[in-house]
Amino acid sequence: MDTLMLLFIVVGLAVFVMAWMPTVSKETGISYSIFYTAGGYLIYMLFPESLPNPLPQQNEAATLHLTELIVIFSLMGAGIKLERRFSLKGWAVPLRLLGIAMLLCIGLTTFLGYFYLGLTLSSAVLLGAALAPTDPVLAADVQVGPPNEKSSSETKFALTAEAGMNDGLAFPFTWLAISFAMLGTSESEGLVHWFTFHLVYKIAIGLALGWMAGYTVGHLLFSFSKKHKILYTRDGFLAIGLTLLVYGITEACEGYGFISTFVCALTMRSYERKHKYHEEMHSFTEQIERLLLAILLILFGGALYAGILDPLDWRMAAFVCLFIFVIRPATAYLSLVGTSLAKKERLAISFFGIRGMGSIFYLAFALGEFEFDSKDELWATLAFAVALSILVHGLSANSVMRKLRGYETNSRSEGEENPARIAT
Repeated sequence: MDTLMLLFIVVGLAVFVMAWMPTVSKETGISYSIFYTAGGYLIYMLFPESLPNPLPQQNEAATLHLTELIVIFSLMGAGIKLERRFSLKGWAVPLRLLGIAMLLCIGLTTFLGYFYLGLTLSSAVLLGAALAPTDPVLAADVQVGPPNEKSSSETKFALTAEAGMNDGLAFPFTWLAISFAMLGTSESEGLVHWFTFHLVYKIAIGLALGWMAGYTVGHLLFSFSKKHKILYTRDGFLAIGLTLLVYGITEACEGYGFISTFVCALTMRSYERKHKYHEEMHSFTEQIERLLLAILLILFGGALYAGILDPLDWRMAAFVCLFIFVIRPATAYLSLVGTSLAKKERLAISFFGIRGMGSIFYLAFALGEFEFDSKDELWATLAFAVALSILVHGLSANSVMRKLRGYETNSRSEGEENPARIAT
């Protein structure tokens, strides 16, 4: 069969079936990410020579830009669907996950990567930076629903907000790994430059441009267009253009586009919170995200078949299991000590630190910037972490969230206090 026609068939079937996947996942209790990864493995097993090479280390540019696209659309969607206006008190739980759990994950992963896996310091930091962020793409089953949906789950809010924030704030640590790798070379710019430029400047630019874009577009859509009917629109695909526009402008200004995209969406949503237009925009970003996800998961399944895990040894596998089952849950649970969240909620938030497309993006980005040592070992370790996360969290998310929803409903009916409030 002609390669192009086979590709059309595979992509067309994957996207076509995706229309029913959320319902299938809900009925079976199994995340559709498992079905698509397994499907990709099977397709590449049947047609190993007729489809594009799925190994990311052989297609770094395609891997980088496909994962980049899906992450920014996911971040826009996450920001639009978050109901809660930003404040230090209202966002205390995700801020703790970001400021305590994520930093501890990076530190512990770097320590184990260097002393246990035998990686160089730069490669160990890179592994920590890539594994640190929770994924906004594969976490649909544990996130809040569409805009204006009646829901008050603190667990889902925390996981959605955490994924939205730390997918951008892991970037400075990716650059820290690159800076370590460049030390002693002619390309080195020093750690002072990393702190002032990659940590301070780029975060500040991302926050500022994201807020400016969100406020400006919110004013245009919900205030200015009321006076000037020619500017009135309710086309949902505007969110697609906004995502690409704010991300591109921020990156051109050398800021973090992931941060600006999420902040833009949050600011625009806050401008007129209950407007139904948010539902249209979220629907379009979600559809683009699911389309890209279908393709990427098939490629990921193909990479598993093609041998991305071949360099994996028992130490790497043990490290990944330790990270998924101990390091992330323990650091997240520790970060939530002092909140009035119930124990079941803290356990759920801690457990569902899903790893996915964001981690793949960061590794592809760093390896495109500098030639790190142990390149194949890094890909094997990361791929095993993503595969294990897809399997474990994909099998458990629906059932855990269903039980937790019943618990939260009972708690509210019994008049318990709002768990978002920090205990004094």
